[in-house]
Amino acid sequence: VMLDTGATTVVARSLLQMSLEDYERHFDSLNSELGGGSVVSERSASGTFNGEEEKLHYIPIRILGRGAFGEATLYRRTEDNSLVVWKEVDLNSLSEKERRDVMNEISILSILEHNNIIAYFNHFMDKNTLLIELEYCNGGNLYDKINQQRGKLFTEEVVIWYLYQIASAVAHIHKAGILHRDIKTLNIFLTKTDLIKLGDYGLAKKLDSEFSMAETCVGTPYYMSPELCQGSKYNFKSDIWAMGCVLFEVLTLTRTFDATNPLNLCVKIVQGNWTMEVNSDVYSSELIKMVYECLDQDPAKRPTADQLLDRPCISCYRQELEERVALLNSAMKRPKLSTVTETPVAVVTTRSREVYFWGGGKFTPQKLDTFKGGSSAQHVCAGESHFAVVTVEKELYTWANVQGGAKMVGQLGHGDQASYRQPKKVEKLQGKAIRQVACGADFTACVSDEDLMYMFGSDYYGCIGVEGEFGMEILEPVLLEFFEERPVRQVSCGDNHVVVLTQSGEIFSWGCGEYGRLGLECEDDFSSPMQVEIPKGATISSVTCGSDGTFFLTDTGKVLACGNNEFNKLGLNQGISGLKNHTGEGYQGIPYITTLTLVKQLSRFKIQVIAPGKTHTAAIDERGRLITFGCNKYGQLGVKDFKKHQGVQVLVGPFGGKIVTKVSCGDDFTIAATEDNQIFAWGNAGNGRLGMPADKGFGSEVCPAMPRPIFGSLHHVPDLSCRGWHTIIIMEKVLNSKTIRSNSSGVSVGSGKYFTLVIDTL
Repeated sequence: VMLDTGATTVVARSLLQMSLEDYERHFDSLNSELGGGSVVSERSASGTFNGEEEKLHYIPIRILGRGAFGEATLYRRTEDNSLVVWKEVDLNSLSEKERRDVMNEISILSILEHNNIIAYFNHFMDKNTLLIELEYCNGGNLYDKINQQRGKLFTEEVVIWYLYQIASAVAHIHKAGILHRDIKTLNIFLTKTDLIKLGDYGLAKKLDSEFSMAETCVGTPYYMSPELCQGSKYNFKSDIWAMGCVLFEVLTLTRTFDATNPLNLCVKIVQGNWTMEVNSDVYSSELIKMVYECLDQDPAKRPTADQLLDRPCISCYRQELEERVALLNSAMKRPKLSTVTETPVAVVTTRSREVYFWGGGKFTPQKLDTFKGGSSAQHVCAGESHFAVVTVEKELYTWANVQGGAKMVGQLGHGDQASYRQPKKVEKLQGKAIRQVACGADFTACVSDEDLMYMFGSDYYGCIGVEGEFGMEILEPVLLEFFEERPVRQVSCGDNHVVVLTQSGEIFSWGCGEYGRLGLECEDDFSSPMQVEIPKGATISSVTCGSDGTFFLTDTGKVLACGNNEFNKLGLNQGISGLKNHTGEGYQGIPYITTLTLVKQLSRFKIQVIAPGKTHTAAIDERGRLITFGCNKYGQLGVKDFKKHQGVQVLVGPFGGKIVTKVSCGDDFTIAATEDNQIFAWGNAGNGRLGMPADKGFGSEVCPAMPRPIFGSLHHVPDLSCRGWHTIIIMEKVLNSKTIRSNSSGVSVGSGKYFTLVIDTL
């Protein structure tokens, strides 16, 4: 459970005493800080801002948890593929005061902007349900993290990392005059990179100054301070006590105070009778002293969060820790904020998303049941002998697609040579948020949200790129240290070579250099990344490897290529002077090229996608037109015949007027998907390449030279990959869709003025 939805219940039941006058003062000051006057007067009668209506599209993924007043659900925003959480509050069950408490949480979330605090993005009203859109943490919470240790203590380095982040978050909310009142391990969330986010402000209260006191007894019993247990007034130091309890749990993996009933628990808290002592053989005396100071019975003697950050065990590493937090935050895929002041319209579309694969003797598409809910597929890739899938929650799965029980050489990353026939999570990447995967013939590369690169599989050609490992079989993912200082934007793999595009626009390649596929002006092999010279004035936006060649797409839609041009599959044979004799196909042409060369035949198009196969290539231009070139022996160009075509072909026929969105090429076949949700296949149908049943006439002798629709019903295709005779595809069907237009009166108090003000200040 990624959100403590028990605290969602408490949002509605909390006992905050902030008056309406306090709300007005708070919102007025916030408005002035933002440089705004009254925004309400600028709205049109339709509820849009200056006539605008912004629509944000969401797809529900899975329910994270349930509470008495609603659910916490994971959604994917389709605009940027980011993941967010919608925290529901059922307003039907709330009194007017409880509705004010809900407003309080939104107003507090809206003013808290910090790298270690759960971010607030939007809120929507769906009839009588308030939906608060929050940042998603894909690593669970600290409570789960402690339980997963199974008695193995955290290192002091990890504890200080956690302590720094928690103290930073608490210091920030206290500076904003906010008392959290429910700090506990369940409300401290983590990303897979161990970035901490303090969340759940349903019980939070704004105090006028650091000397102000609160009186209401709220919070979770195990973390209640002595002053709370005794019914005394309390202030920010009560949060420090709770923070001390959290740190004690991190150090001991045990609750600070424990009892069989609330009365005994309060007695132990007041007496300072904690469950055990922190192990001084494992942790430094300074660290232990800090925790016990947070648990001082006298609130005045407890340090502030800022004072904790100034202690030597943190302050001497503070710059390094700050930089690490900033780097991890910048690597996270975060939703784009609303561009209009009004709460935008939410369009929620429920879809069924399924993964199918075929080929290699499987004539009919095989459905994979592994990829459902939170494990639904986001990105797929086919290798010569294996498949790889990245899920929406950034986990990598791999499995074998070979006949019989052939041994793997590490390309699955599971630490052995077994041929797993069903998708299996790559456990060694646990804690890494994987955003992209690329498969070679017998190796795999993947890129994380931190722009780091991991590789595994056969290093026969040096493709793994790790010093001293040449020729080895790497059975588990290894980090390529070369790219730690060169953040990776994208990776692509050929059969035996790798090409990387960095965030700074540099290109690096390595592996087999035959035919000049590495673009390094030679045919040498390289076992470590080598920088590729980019033609002056060109800015590369993506790289795509074929089996023995490479394409480079520029930001202006031009295409550069290097490598083997057999069958003119790089498109280099026309429009280039000084053609060399090449007898292989009986025509003049360039057999191969070792430097990045402009594909002049494509210059009249603005290419958006390039998809090389074994002997031919397909491309999509900015108008959604499909273009093919290369070998046509099996009709894989889709031009009605099996003749040689030296130029590029713009496919009309079934694609006339259609916008092609996805295309991929195998050894002798092509699969494409269109914007109107049709999927087409053509070329060699042997061994199930086209996903067409053999008993219906699509056996090995059939080679449709015209695109034929496959899958009887309409499907949207988020991703598609072909390699050799294999295809893997993600297909979506829309089940239902609804539009949510917020109705501010749904959570209004009186005239609804106060809720409108909340919206205006976000």
